[in-house]
Amino acid sequence: MRDAAVGFQCPTCVTEGRKETRAARTPYGGLRPARQGVVSMTLIGINAVIWVLILATGGANSQWVDKLALRPKGLCVLQGGGFDVSQAACSANGGTWLPGVSDGATWQLVTSMFTQVELLHIGFNMLALWVLGPQLELMLGRLRYAGLYLLSGLVGSAVVYWLSGEYTPTLGASGAIFGLMGALLVMAYKVRADVNQLLIWIGLNVALTFFGRSTISWQGHLGGFVGGVVLATILAYAPRQRRTAWQGAGFAVVSVLVVVAVVTRTAVLT
Repeated sequence: MRDAAVGFQCPTCVTEGRKETRAARTPYGGLRPARQGVVSMTLIGINAVIWVLILATGGANSQWVDKLALRPKGLCVLQGGGFDVSQAACSANGGTWLPGVSDGATWQLVTSMFTQVELLHIGFNMLALWVLGPQLELMLGRLRYAGLYLLSGLVGSAVVYWLSGEYTPTLGASGAIFGLMGALLVMAYKVRADVNQLLIWIGLNVALTFFGRSTISWQGHLGGFVGGVVLATILAYAPRQRRTAWQGAGFAVVSVLVVVAVVTRTAVLT
């Protein structure tokens, strides 16, 4: 591993990603990207646009934060505090309705992955994405890399949905970023790269997650990391014969598990 601005670069992984296994194919079956980092830069752009939108409409007090952050259960804000009532009752009493996933705002499972408020928060996440993302994108190809990022983030969202407070809003790309950390660890192990420095860096991030600020979502970090490890294992160790089918089936199984987790949690909350 090589020290980078945030985290570590894996020269062995990048070299593996550039090997010619078949014409225009990555070692894990994806189409070899003509330009490195396009998906990563696109993800950074989406995060940046949403951050600017939030900043321009009130920052932490922006209505977009309430719409896009993941809140397990909807909450009615009336004078004097928040109350667990229906949206109709909230409107009838002049309250402000803050939507939640269990009340139909299922989009929050995805939008929360692209929503940040604090400059330090988005700055660290995007710098980590800029360092880690292109390495994995080169190794996997754009489609597989995008699937890894998004599905890791959704696993993180599902864990947040289950384990965070019912009315606690959660936002940030950290779950997907931790998914990239887990994936890079699997890929580095697969090509027998030295993972000691990467393990130290991951350990520091885990320590920060559990012993840092109380506002850090350990649920999202844990879920994203586990999701990244599982998905990268599917990509890296799928049998060479019919590899694409195995990889697609593995991603489908993880997707179904996420859906089952969300549906089950919704049933519990409602």
